[in-house]
Amino acid sequence: MLLKDEVQMLRQVPLFAGVDPGKLKLLAFTSQRVSFDEGEVLFHQGDAGDAAYVILAGSADILTGSDKGLIKVAEVTRNAIVGEIAILCDVNRTATVRARQPVEALRIGKEQFLKLLSDFPQITIEVMRVLAARLSQTTTELTLARSKLTVH
Repeated sequence: MLLKDEVQMLRQVPLFAGVDPGKLKLLAFTSQRVSFDEGEVLFHQGDAGDAAYVILAGSADILTGSDKGLIKVAEVTRNAIVGEIAILCDVNRTATVRARQPVEALRIGKEQFLKLLSDFPQITIEVMRVLAARLSQTTTELTLARSKLTVH
């Protein structure tokens, strides 16, 4: 894919909507375009958080380990970002991400991702919105699960 096509694709991602096209060109140039087949793992829970991934096409399942094996906790599709928590919190991966169908993604290295956040406050705000929405959804699901476990 040509660099200008990648820039055009990045402009479709809400996270990068307010970023200058020249900066998007630099991001596309310094990032790595990666492909995953159905069932292939983008990264495993416990791995080092060395990059964030922007899903450009396809979908993936977010899985966490439990004593009963992997449990699907969410699904991500086009324009979603995954892997940013490990970078932002400087911890190992909190979940496994596995392609539900073929996935095209942009792999943004840790240092580059942090620089992007520092250079573009609007991206930082958008990442915060994404994380807040996930936290809200998780809280709702946890409340529902706990209410089912509570004996009345």
